[in-house]
Amino acid sequence: MNVKDSRRSFLKQGFGIAALASFSVTSSYAFSLQNPGRDRADAKYVGDKTKHYVMVLDLRKCIGCQACTSVCKVENEVPEGAFRTFVTETELGEFPDVRKAFLPQLCNHCDEPSCVAVCPTGATFKRKDGIVVVDNQICWGCGYCISACPYDKRYFNAKTKTADKCNFCAGRVDQGLLPACVETCVGGARVFGDANDKTSEVSKLLSHFSTTVLKKAQGTRPQNFYISLDARLEELLETTQSLDDIVKANEGFKSEWSKIKTEVPYHG
Repeated sequence: MNVKDSRRSFLKQGFGIAALASFSVTSSYAFSLQNPGRDRADAKYVGDKTKHYVMVLDLRKCIGCQACTSVCKVENEVPEGAFRTFVTETELGEFPDVRKAFLPQLCNHCDEPSCVAVCPTGATFKRKDGIVVVDNQICWGCGYCISACPYDKRYFNAKTKTADKCNFCAGRVDQGLLPACVETCVGGARVFGDANDKTSEVSKLLSHFSTTVLKKAQGTRPQNFYISLDARLEELLETTQSLDDIVKANEGFKSEWSKIKTEVPYHG
């Protein structure tokens, strides 16, 4: 059974007519499992098949300034309370040997994306250049991809009523520009480029430095590579709050850039 037939079978078994009617559907194509952009081989949907885009995040250079977070929200009109990228701040070590640590996070544009496999409409797909995108004209907002992402890097866009996430600023990339977060990175910690080009900066970094990906055991083969990622920082990723959240909770501010969904009370 091919992919389209499998998806049709899933829809017939999993949803009745009444259930389908309850979805906020942005296009009739969502029901046909067709994607007009890909069907007509539109470059916006296909990308450049000669390239393979990746990002290298050099944590030796990240200063936690959140410039990437801010410019991303402006560039992509990200709704309030949602983020396509952010930088988690925490502390590592024990007094007096303590240091701040920063972990920039965004969609990993996996080679084997779990979000694509569960999408019942074909709205989430990987372009030939490796960029994973969401077509909000096809997405009906079921949320399967949001649940399937092991990195928790998708969100429901209240404006479009669809799933949303980082797309490496694909529109900019198609014009020969860098993603907004890379262009704005104060410390030069974010490096973006074509891994197929052995002369590119990302290729040189990957060949000269040891790199790590997040949650390698998930088997999704992330294409965001971290230089100098402290194993303790990855371990803390899902078990503790960031310093920002603790301070804001203590001072009565609304939590932002939280690593966990449930607020943890701060007892000073």
